Amino acid sequence: MKSDRRLWLKAMAALPMAAALPATAEDGLALIRQRGRLRIAVYNDFPPYSMAGGKGIDADIARAIAAKLGVAAEVVGYNADEDMNDDLRNMVWKGHYLGTQPSDVMMHVPVDEVLARANDKVRIFGPYHRETLAMARNPERLPKPLVGSAAVSLEVFTREKIGVETASLADSFLLAVLNGRLRDNVVHFKTVADAAKGLAEGKVAAVLAPRAEVEAAFKGLSNVAIDAAKFAELSVDSWPLGMAVKVEEQALAEALGAAMADLKRDGTIGEIFKRHGITHQPT
Repeated sequence: MKSDRRLWLKAMAALPMAAALPATAEDGLALIRQRGRLRIAVYNDFPPYSMAGGKGIDADIARAIAAKLGVAAEVVGYNADEDMNDDLRNMVWKGHYLGTQPSDVMMHVPVDEVLARANDKVRIFGPYHRETLAMARNPERLPKPLVGSAAVSLEVFTREKIGVETASLADSFLLAVLNGRLRDNVVHFKTVADAAKGLAEGKVAAVLAPRAEVEAAFKGLSNVAIDAAKFAELSVDSWPLGMAVKVEEQALAEALGAAMADLKRDGTIGEIFKRHGITHQPT
């Protein structure tokens, strides 16, 4: 899974995108209210955030937002493309070249100034969760949490193996840290769930991945410890997740942002994460 597909590997900043808006900015929201339905984009096959059958955290938040706007939710799954720029194009402002139409709003977008600047056709806003990296470990092989300086704490992986999702932030970090000394013991898996299976089978001693994905993948597995991944050499260890709409849809962005603020304030967002067994980390 591409690391820049769901996060931006640069300094994170929860800043909305500013742009000149045309006089017709209200049309999108008016059309949504007229048809009585909000079309919301989520990723396909991305537990715990979105899964088959319209399940998952992002799908549930999408339905709660639509209810706040007084319309029905049409949750649409999209396959991730090569990078986040492609995803924003496919899901928000243009649609896929194979014919899939864009949605009114996309969930699970890093609220990041650099990403916003690179995509002037969308407006990014409304953070609802701060994702972080976490490490799941076999406490029999790794008795203590690994934190602090990677030069000290990660040196154990010159002897033990650690699992990562291919082409992820964790993958890039572990391959580069300690001048590449861990490369031979970094084991690549297609998904975090596959990495969790690898740990359960003893193929690796630990797994490094986003916390929500770690908590979902290791749910129900005994004898696994999950720790925050805080290493001095890791410049990006958390990022806020929000939404995106077409840049001209100012009224829609304001309505969605107000709905999200209400859902955070009344505890709905935290309750949705809790219902899925995932730790909610407010932005």
